[in-house]
Amino acid sequence: MTDTASQLTATVPDHAAGRRFDAVLAELFPAYSRSRLAAWIKSGDALLDGQQVRPRDPVRGGEAVVLRVVEEVQTHSAPEAIPLEVLFEDEHVIVINKPAGLVVHPGAGNPAGTLVNALLHRDPNLNTLARAGIVHRLDKDTSGVMVVARTLVAHTALIEQLSSRQVHRQYLAVVVGAMVAGGTADFPIDRHPRDRIRMAVREDGREAVTHYRLRERFRAHTLLECRLETGRTHQIRVHMAHVKYPIIGDPMYGGPLKLPRGATPELVEALRGFKRQALHAETLEFAHPVSGEPVRCSAPMPADMQALVAVLREDSRLADEAAR
Repeated sequence: MTDTASQLTATVPDHAAGRRFDAVLAELFPAYSRSRLAAWIKSGDALLDGQQVRPRDPVRGGEAVVLRVVEEVQTHSAPEAIPLEVLFEDEHVIVINKPAGLVVHPGAGNPAGTLVNALLHRDPNLNTLARAGIVHRLDKDTSGVMVVARTLVAHTALIEQLSSRQVHRQYLAVVVGAMVAGGTADFPIDRHPRDRIRMAVREDGREAVTHYRLRERFRAHTLLECRLETGRTHQIRVHMAHVKYPIIGDPMYGGPLKLPRGATPELVEALRGFKRQALHAETLEFAHPVSGEPVRCSAPMPADMQALVAVLREDSRLADEAAR
């Protein structure tokens, strides 16, 4: 295992006199977790006026602090030359448009060929960050915008924005049923009590809120714009199924295929042939973790969803003509 290290310096402010060293260190270097800072104090990588002290030792104010930031390898996956569509990139973050079918993290059944492998090929330094800098995920068969941190500072800041609900995440979903109005799905979600692969709405679950509105209404389906207030696993998929408008093609929550009465052969073929959930992360907006400037990235619907919407639109047009 190889480590990389850099050195940071600061001065203890006078008003901090009498406080614990570990608490003051956390305020001086907020990019790092308290547990990591405590470990560096104990290892001698955080010095107070050139001396190793205990986490609980008080400071006087005015001392020089030297922090040796030791970055150990966190991600051991192998780099792979998998193409990535990059929407925005600088030294702190990478924003990509993930294609449907690409698994985010290696795991059982997917030891390679994942987004993590692709990211490590693009930037080998990501191996010093947990999960190669990935701070949120998309399901394998969900396409769209994702942000990845390239530094520990950016990683910490983005996780804080996500946990405090400051990141705007907007999705497109094609659902079964012709909705008449948008709304909000405010139902707690947790693991299914019997099937541990699935999630479910549960009274004892974690808070989950999805806002949705109509983007386009078809004869027997709806194109929705969904905005996440929280980010639970499978949240939009579970919420839409719970309100009886499951996402087309969802193999886990969509239920049996439903063909509308009088469907054209083209629509029947399109619905039967759509083998993934029709869900796409369209827009992601966040404050840049260093500059604070807003970053907004969008990705158009992928070709398979565009083709599906086109067939649904034509089916509605033909039904309207027949009704006249």
